[in-house]
Amino acid sequence: MAMLGTLALWDDGLPDGTATRAGPPGSMPIAVLGDSISHSYQDGIGFPPGSPDRGGARRAQTFQWTEVLARLRDTELDLGPWVTWGRPGNVAWARELIGLPAGRAPKKQDYLYNFANSGGACKNLMGDRMGQRFRQAPRLVELMDKDPARWRNGVVVLRMGHNDWAALLDLQAANPAAPELAAVTAYCVSQIEATIRLIHSHHPKTRVLVVGVVNEADDPAQFGLYRSARETANLRMSLASFNDALRRLAATDPRRAFFDDAAWFERHWGARGANGEPDYKSVAIGTVLQVTNTAGDAPDNALLEDHHAGLVWNALWAQALVARLKEAFQLPLTPIGDDELARFVARTIKAPGS
Repeated sequence: MAMLGTLALWDDGLPDGTATRAGPPGSMPIAVLGDSISHSYQDGIGFPPGSPDRGGARRAQTFQWTEVLARLRDTELDLGPWVTWGRPGNVAWARELIGLPAGRAPKKQDYLYNFANSGGACKNLMGDRMGQRFRQAPRLVELMDKDPARWRNGVVVLRMGHNDWAALLDLQAANPAAPELAAVTAYCVSQIEATIRLIHSHHPKTRVLVVGVVNEADDPAQFGLYRSARETANLRMSLASFNDALRRLAATDPRRAFFDDAAWFERHWGARGANGEPDYKSVAIGTVLQVTNTAGDAPDNALLEDHHAGLVWNALWAQALVARLKEAFQLPLTPIGDDELARFVARTIKAPGS
């Protein structure tokens, strides 16, 4: 009984009224399900024990894509207030077992509607295969249920699967027809499908944007590997198979849409050559920067030293996200222009402490 009482009284840190507070007039709520790609860099408490602060040496001026979006389109797309909220995964799960609300897990500093957490995988969407401690979709829906009228005009960005897929890079290069790849594809599609069905069973008018995965071989850490025409072709074939499965899933309902992340990367930085040799181009951000597909904490690198996306990558991605939401769902969003993006980057990297 004492344990039940402890679980019932375990505070998650969310102030009363936060879940139903009004957003900016005319804004639409936007929620996120995903992994470390979407976990805010300014979170100071929610990363795995022993891991360095995300965002690198210039963390205060290095924003993840939701943090960019909150700075450039906060009056149109509302991620919710910045909150310190959540419980340990075991506590959240135990509360669910006795019929209590779980809240967000793990505890982190992030926007209210951002349920992405570092290390997330497809099993953590619905809580399958021992992923229940950090399951995201049911807990997001629980939050959405507190203000259903607002979510009639809402959007969920579902950006999960990279950790499942990137772990099999050697196999992708060796054999695109490997049954293990087919199994991972089928599993992630099934979990994403279940997530969308859950959202729409409670909030039938909410839109869901399914984001594909990029080619992990384009990470500078992999440049010494996969240096043959056969491996390059196999990697492309494998990636296309996974993303095409997500594309087909998204095409089955007008409330769903697909964001082709791999194509987005290639438009900006290009790809390896025919024999696997790095053959990338740089991206000009106004007259401010030339950004290369390299890793380092300085803003002229596409990736941070820890190989998560850098400031420019995330700013460009936020720009593309707004455009895709506007195109796919006919949302009344103001595009992020190239000049606006360049000014934002210049202002950010010149901020105190940079």
